[in-house]
Amino acid sequence: MQHIKSVAFPMHLLFGCLLTFTAFSQDKDKFKFGKIDPKDFEKTKFELDTSAHAVVLADIGSSEFESERDHLEIRVKRTRRVKIVDKNGYDAATVEIYLSKNAQEEEKMISLKASSYNLENGKVVETKMESKSVFTDELSKNLIEKKFTLPAVKEGTIIEYTYTYSSPFYFHLEPWAFQGEYPRLWSEYSVTIPEFYDFIFLRQGYIPFEINGARQSDRRTYSLSYTPNGGAGRTEYTSISANTTTHRWAAKDVPALKEQAFTTTLNNHIAKVEFQLAAKRYPNSPIEPVMTTWPKLYETLMKDDEFGAALDKNNGYMGDVVESLTKDCTTDTAKARKIYNYVRQNFSCTEHSRLFMDKSLKTVFTSHNGSEADINLLLVAMLRKANLEANPVILSTRQHGITYEMYPLINKFNYTIASVNTQTGTYFMDASLSYLGFNKLDSRCYNGHARIISPAIPAVMFEADSLVEKKSTYVMLMGDSGVIKGSFQQRPSYFESCAIREKIKEKGKDEYFKPLAKEFGMETTISNGVIEDLDDHEVPVKLSYDFVMKPEADGILYINPMFMEAQRDNPFKSEERFYPVEMQNTYDETYTLNMTIPEGYEVDELPKPAIVQFNENDGVFQYLVQKSENQIQLRSRVKLNKATFAPAEYNSLRDFFDMIVKKQSEQIVLKKTK
Repeated sequence: MQHIKSVAFPMHLLFGCLLTFTAFSQDKDKFKFGKIDPKDFEKTKFELDTSAHAVVLADIGSSEFESERDHLEIRVKRTRRVKIVDKNGYDAATVEIYLSKNAQEEEKMISLKASSYNLENGKVVETKMESKSVFTDELSKNLIEKKFTLPAVKEGTIIEYTYTYSSPFYFHLEPWAFQGEYPRLWSEYSVTIPEFYDFIFLRQGYIPFEINGARQSDRRTYSLSYTPNGGAGRTEYTSISANTTTHRWAAKDVPALKEQAFTTTLNNHIAKVEFQLAAKRYPNSPIEPVMTTWPKLYETLMKDDEFGAALDKNNGYMGDVVESLTKDCTTDTAKARKIYNYVRQNFSCTEHSRLFMDKSLKTVFTSHNGSEADINLLLVAMLRKANLEANPVILSTRQHGITYEMYPLINKFNYTIASVNTQTGTYFMDASLSYLGFNKLDSRCYNGHARIISPAIPAVMFEADSLVEKKSTYVMLMGDSGVIKGSFQQRPSYFESCAIREKIKEKGKDEYFKPLAKEFGMETTISNGVIEDLDDHEVPVKLSYDFVMKPEADGILYINPMFMEAQRDNPFKSEERFYPVEMQNTYDETYTLNMTIPEGYEVDELPKPAIVQFNENDGVFQYLVQKSENQIQLRSRVKLNKATFAPAEYNSLRDFFDMIVKKQSEQIVLKKTK
């Protein structure tokens, strides 16, 4: 692994630079550390309007480059003021600061101060945090945590802390989040970048900015030391002047961002700015690109011993197995399917979020286990051993966050699958999940942009909108001797079928059917349970069983015609949403009921039909009911044609599901005839 070092300017380039200096000016901070006024304890708009447990009164940070001996470092400063509203907000008084390190260098804390303020008899009383209250923990070989808890915290306390640390990692400008668990009255960040570095700004979020990337240009002088004559001489000093640009962002009255149903990861939606170093441009020197290109990333990955280096080796140890699997196959697709199913069935996955291998291909092959990257890269190697055109594919799972099609940022990816090209098409496979069929991926892989690691390194899109989950259910009911008999048949959706296969694998078929009787709403027994297509992982299973319900003998029967298939709760409970709704897939669910009215009963109440279109072509809810002599037919269909909905569509989506829940809860009421 290559170690990253801080930048040292080539000395022969420094002497050609003019020594100039211009004072650098910047707007004053919105507030000063330690200046707390009794008015600061008054209720904020968030306390008056919502149930915020803490409110960030101000959060102000900056990053700029400073001289440090023979190189430049980044100086990061942050000052934060938070009001604790109630006991549920006490967590805001515990602060963690993370510092990076490698084998040669590390980020270092320069200063840290923290205080708590309480209003007592109309006066502000300060309690300073002692330095011994700061704990340091080495979380890993690359990460250090500084952790402390503010003293004298109670409901209504204002806490404040400020710190500065230096970072030798010039390539990593500190990102900034303008949103978080608690609302923020003011959040501001500025970065000052000398002309030596070109950074790409990656901005996201849905909130308006009071200040949006405002630029202020200046010229700054950096003093650097060096030792001439190969390090044998006395340390000397020089200065270099450079144009700098300050970028500034600020947001006001930012609401808290809380996770709601159907969210990939909040990290995709939180208002923030991140930075990626694209190039270095030292004085009197050609521009040096830093950020790679997609073709160069392909070359790097295929030379990496932990990724592609072993894929094209002879790999003779797997030859007999591959030959045995494919000897009777007449097409390349059949060969690929056979090899995939072998790996899926015979290798167990130890970790499901890896981009690189943890061990060699041969070790994975002989041990029959490994991470998802281990298993899928082995699959690629075995497919290539069969002379098939197979390649790895890198992607980011939904919970990990989005990737950028324009920028080859390898840290944005966290998952490796396999692909194969045959005469019948391109197929994508993940052999680490035993329940997935050939050319099937888990829904968490449907997160947009991914890359096939082949020479052209083409982009491929796994969109949730393209993933359709279909489900059909048929129920027949009839009365007989004081009981209601019925039959149930269903083709669950593909991913429901995957879950069923896993449950049966763990507990058996009998245990699967036992809990279902409780879902009918009255005393019920189930018999003749059958599950078909369990071993065909490329299609959904088929469920069927018979049931007998014993209604209460009070002369009236209340039957929810959809039983356990009814949508019982609206998943969209919040009254507002600030980021998109991200379902894992689109879906089309159809439920059909044919009911024979029991002898001696008549219909007292029957649900009314309804048809509701959602956003014209985005979805539909049909609830059709009709009675003919002693028969009742019901058909319910819920169809959504897309999986992702903008915040502006949230209220109408919520109303749509309200209608579904209300309608599918309606009952058929039968009463005895006189």
